[in-house]
Amino acid sequence: MIDDLDLGFDEQEKGEKGRHRRGFVERRKSTGRGKRKSGGAGKTVIAGLVALLLLGGIGGGAFYGFDRVSNYFTTPDYDGAGTAEVTVEIKQGALIADMANALHEAGVVKSPKAFVNAAASNSRSTNIQPGTYKVRKEMSGESAVTALLDLKNRIVNGLTVPEGRTAKGIFKLLSDQTKIPVKEFEEAAKDPEALGVPEWWFKRSDGKKVDRSIEGFLFPDTYELPPKASAESILQTMVDHFLTVTGELDFADRVQQERGGISPYEALIVASLAQAEAGTKEDLGKVARVAYNRVYGDFPCNCLEMDVTVNYYFESIGQQGKTSAQMTQSDLDNPKNPYNRKLKGLVPTPINNPGKEALEGAMDPPEGKWYFFVAIDKEGNSAFAETYQEQLKNEAKAREAGVL
Repeated sequence: MIDDLDLGFDEQEKGEKGRHRRGFVERRKSTGRGKRKSGGAGKTVIAGLVALLLLGGIGGGAFYGFDRVSNYFTTPDYDGAGTAEVTVEIKQGALIADMANALHEAGVVKSPKAFVNAAASNSRSTNIQPGTYKVRKEMSGESAVTALLDLKNRIVNGLTVPEGRTAKGIFKLLSDQTKIPVKEFEEAAKDPEALGVPEWWFKRSDGKKVDRSIEGFLFPDTYELPPKASAESILQTMVDHFLTVTGELDFADRVQQERGGISPYEALIVASLAQAEAGTKEDLGKVARVAYNRVYGDFPCNCLEMDVTVNYYFESIGQQGKTSAQMTQSDLDNPKNPYNRKLKGLVPTPINNPGKEALEGAMDPPEGKWYFFVAIDKEGNSAFAETYQEQLKNEAKAREAGVL
């Protein structure tokens, strides 16, 4: 075996190095490989031939083999700033490893590890933001990290979806930004489960028929839209963000544990009602409590009696919304309206897409026996009441403030 060969150096000439060599041989002997035999001169010849074969006799093949072996110990990486320009999307919540894989699949870095190593060496790599970036193929890992940290390379196509916007309103907003026809968003929204909404979300504990609508699942936030995004992929991104936020809140489990058998979908409906009715973030939880008290408490009709549900119906059929003062009795109590404010229980679906604070308010509303509320100033603050007599006094305050 090669590791048993004496390469023929005179031990006396080697001096201290020879002693180290002998020590190596003695340690190997102690492992039980056997004793060394005499015949050093013959082995010297063999060793020379082996060295010749390895270093010269097989020519470039030896170096090719060495290069292949060395790749096991080094990270494959390109040199320089790259060649042709490409775009790469860094998704919301992507980890460094996710970024590395996206770059590798796009041909930007030679290996995911090249980017991971470069990111580990750059403390600013944690500042890389989600979005679509202009980068180049065959970049070194270090150059790729630098490119993603340079916001000049980020393709800005941001869109803010406000809290409380209906799905229909969101489709129009998205269409205006992307030039994708509204009909494509409407078509994609017909199957919420295909967009990522789990089937268990569409369960109710109140015995009412479930309307599998995308309403409520398009989370309001600012999104970076990829240049070639489809209606389906955009809505999927919004649904995925909804699931992430509600997952972080532990929304479904907490609702089922703390709201006395109410399903997460019912709580989502209440969150949308609070989002539509509350004038301030501080009142979101209180409005949610009013909705729960009216539907599940001792309120005479166990109905919502909220004008916002009527306006949601108007929008769904293409009619203009109305203020409370403009609504007629037939508007308020239309038997053909499934969002009739006089119908018992919660409405069929959420009436908009609520934000995080509204979800928190519906999940964990403050304790209170309120059945009524009214905005009492132009800042949107509301007064809450347990009795109708108290409500009338609050309405008088609202009139004095010029709100009613």
